[in-house]
Amino acid sequence: MPNRRTVLTAATSLALPMMNTATAATATASAADMPHLPWSRQAVIYQVNVRQYSQAGTFKAVQADLPRLKALGVDILWLMPVQPIGKLNRKGTLGSYYSISDYTAVNPEFGTLADAKAFVAAAHKLGLKVILDWVANHTAWDHAWATAHKDWYKLNAKGEIYPVTFNEGQPGEEHWTDVVALDYKSQALRDAMIDAMAFWVREVGLDGFRCDVASLVPTDFWVRARKALDAIKPMFMLAESDAIELHTSGAFDMTYSWDLADQVFKKIGKGEAGAPLLKAWLAKEQGPGNGYPAHAYRMRFTSNHDFNSWHGTDADLYGDAYPALAVLTFTLPGMPLIYNGQESRLTKKLEFFEKDPIAWKSHELTGFYQRLIALKHKHPALAAGQYGAPVKLLDAPADVVAFERRLGNDVVRVAVNLSRTEQAWGASKLGPWGWSLS
Repeated sequence: MPNRRTVLTAATSLALPMMNTATAATATASAADMPHLPWSRQAVIYQVNVRQYSQAGTFKAVQADLPRLKALGVDILWLMPVQPIGKLNRKGTLGSYYSISDYTAVNPEFGTLADAKAFVAAAHKLGLKVILDWVANHTAWDHAWATAHKDWYKLNAKGEIYPVTFNEGQPGEEHWTDVVALDYKSQALRDAMIDAMAFWVREVGLDGFRCDVASLVPTDFWVRARKALDAIKPMFMLAESDAIELHTSGAFDMTYSWDLADQVFKKIGKGEAGAPLLKAWLAKEQGPGNGYPAHAYRMRFTSNHDFNSWHGTDADLYGDAYPALAVLTFTLPGMPLIYNGQESRLTKKLEFFEKDPIAWKSHELTGFYQRLIALKHKHPALAAGQYGAPVKLLDAPADVVAFERRLGNDVVRVAVNLSRTEQAWGASKLGPWGWSLS
């Protein structure tokens, strides 16, 4: 079979034309220890903040926009928590999505359970999958369990329920004062939590979960939960963690690539590092001491709700480097994430505890993302986990990261200039932060 390639080029401006000439090639990779759902293998995930997605902030408003998301090309919609938010010790006016007072109800701010079902059904009709953010580590202070089942919570020396802190007793600012920690020594708690997750699969039709601070919950709970949920419907499970055991246990399909975003992309965006740092990261990522099994999906991203609300916008964090870094999230091994609004150049940090809807403007980066998504879909070499090809670094100038991913006859070559100066690449030039895919 001849090589099948998509030719995409960019210099300093995203307005340059891009051509897509690829056709699908047949994957030759075989499943390793943990097979993943076929629809996940070359998928792109899109995070939805229902409150801020529209002025209305409802399921119905997001549902009305599903045709646009389908046209964008994304595959999986990750909904941030949609359950009622606690009132006791609430932060701000509306509170944190992650302070849940009832696991099997819907936040009236967003609509009704019927609206949630209709949203998922509409997404499925368009061929989209839906996963829900699940907060198993803690609840709101006024969750019914805190009164009826005090023994399900972590208690201090006085036998009192106490607030969770990100620092877990270490010196530093207290952050999670609006929630209280669950104690997974209780078998009854474990049963109740799995029942609550199963409710959303059976009643609403979810396709999986994104599990908040997953490594703070015992791994053996996740293993049991995964088995129980898979018995209802095969699940896709994403952990907010980079813990290797969440993969080796078989509990999760995908974990966060925090290291790439925090330790590499941010430094490049600030001008503190460049291509050599990314090359060093790649050597470690694919080295024998990496520790991650071949079947581990890693989620690659430049933004999410935490980055946007607490760290800054793409412009704040990366400046002119942003498009080049976005290209890398789509071409390095793993699954790329788009945070809602990135396709419209989200230019503000969204408030976390107040109403602060996205100003969509024109969807000026839609074409950019559509072409990257099409590239991901059409090239089996770019698949995640054991299904895709590893990265092979190519000779390039010091400020350019160039690599190839080859799976059988399917080949994708990537060159990204991670500097503010023009660089030579073959017979052509890469402008500042320019990139080329072939």
